[in-house]
Amino acid sequence: MSAKNVSGFLLFLIFTTVAISAQEKSLGVFEASGDLGEAKKAGSVVYDASNGRYLLKSPGAGAADKRDHFRFLWKRMSGDFILTARAKFNEKIVNPLQKSGLMVRSDLGSDAAQAIAFVDGSGVPAVQARRAKAAVAEEIKPALAFADVLQLQRKGDKLIVSTARFGEPFVTVQITDLALGENVYAGLFVGPNNADSSAESVFTDVRLTFPAKDNFVPYREYIGSNLEILDVGSGARKVVYTVPDSLQAPNWTPDGNALIYNRNGRLYRFDLKSNAPTEIDAGFAVNNNNDHVLSFDGKFLGISHHSRDDNDQSVIYVLPTTGGAPQRITAEAPSYLHGWSPDGKWLIYTGGRNDNYDIYKISTNGGEEIRLTDSKALDDGSEFSPDGKYIYFNSTRSGLMQIWRMKPDGSEQTQITNDEFNNWFPHVSPDGKWLVMISYLKGDVAPEDHPFYKHVYLRVMPAGGGKPKVAAYVYGGQGTINVPSWSPDSRRVAFVSNSEIK
Repeated sequence: MSAKNVSGFLLFLIFTTVAISAQEKSLGVFEASGDLGEAKKAGSVVYDASNGRYLLKSPGAGAADKRDHFRFLWKRMSGDFILTARAKFNEKIVNPLQKSGLMVRSDLGSDAAQAIAFVDGSGVPAVQARRAKAAVAEEIKPALAFADVLQLQRKGDKLIVSTARFGEPFVTVQITDLALGENVYAGLFVGPNNADSSAESVFTDVRLTFPAKDNFVPYREYIGSNLEILDVGSGARKVVYTVPDSLQAPNWTPDGNALIYNRNGRLYRFDLKSNAPTEIDAGFAVNNNNDHVLSFDGKFLGISHHSRDDNDQSVIYVLPTTGGAPQRITAEAPSYLHGWSPDGKWLIYTGGRNDNYDIYKISTNGGEEIRLTDSKALDDGSEFSPDGKYIYFNSTRSGLMQIWRMKPDGSEQTQITNDEFNNWFPHVSPDGKWLVMISYLKGDVAPEDHPFYKHVYLRVMPAGGGKPKVAAYVYGGQGTINVPSWSPDSRRVAFVSNSEIK
């Protein structure tokens, strides 16, 4: 190593040390940042914790096939992970050669083995992999003309790279036999790819997820949960609360002040001003699943409690939203609550009867249940529209799980979605205009199953029918959005994403 190189290397180490000590508390999920390769000036990173926004700047650096010249914001980690973000260049800096995206690499040397998923100055996505130190990078171009959502998933020596135009499903490519070592550096980067220009990129909705292990035991082992709020119009997401175990299914109270969710069988009210939870006193009902629903006026809470008197099967009860003694509604079990009629007179639910699951309704005072669907397929996830004219539900009767609707008496059962996803839990916005659902990838799950810890989409479509668009790219599934979760103003949705806490 020449004296000049030694000097440069020492300066890099000094810079890195300063970055870690001065910025580690202000870089969100990341640890530190620095410039890879030689740069005329130092780049910078600014993190806004109020909205989870990262601004990366990288001035005046060249680029080469065997070396990188980027501003890099990283976290050092081991094992499998998923890194997801939305990327947008500063439109005032016009440079078609600039690159912005996600990176994972073996070390911080400019010629390290690495893989990147990026968009260029025109928004065209590409994937590059340098399999060994100082090797020429291989490039793969996904079949997309434009992308602004990027995702890297590491699974051992395999990297799954996904890109999308926001609102559309991912297009995915894989890089196999990418041996980066156990410990890697992963994060966000931006580079001008031109010695005489600069690049600036904003990253939003950044999520670093540590997925469940392949051999985890469903319903016995759990990873952490993030309670999130999604602005449906913009797609902006914000985590408001995190726990190391299973938090599920947030309802939004009609007054807009709180969310109600279940955790470890108990029910909690989460105050949105103080960001603090309080347990709801549900008496003996301490083994509730995630099928709980608020009445339209917000005064009562319907729950699905696994009763010891019914062989631990789910039974529907009603209690005051503020807490109190639960009153049993359904005599038959299992019964899984999903909806409440706007007039407060009826509950609708999925009942397992004679090895078949159909949708039923029952008076909120109890009594005889009324069967609304009669299909050999699974019918589930029923919910009244706010005007009371329809009941939306999901069914496998046409093959995949799809969204349907019917009249409150069970007549005019009509399919609403017909695509290549397994769509669950349709929730109608309070203004009656929109429908949000959770969509599993075809082939990733059986149509009749909605398990934990999968790549899923939250999708939105007009309530009367139309093409769904992706509103959020989520690692979750069971418990993410099982219950009505729109805000009263029909602008936001509460949901749960999952990650092991590290």
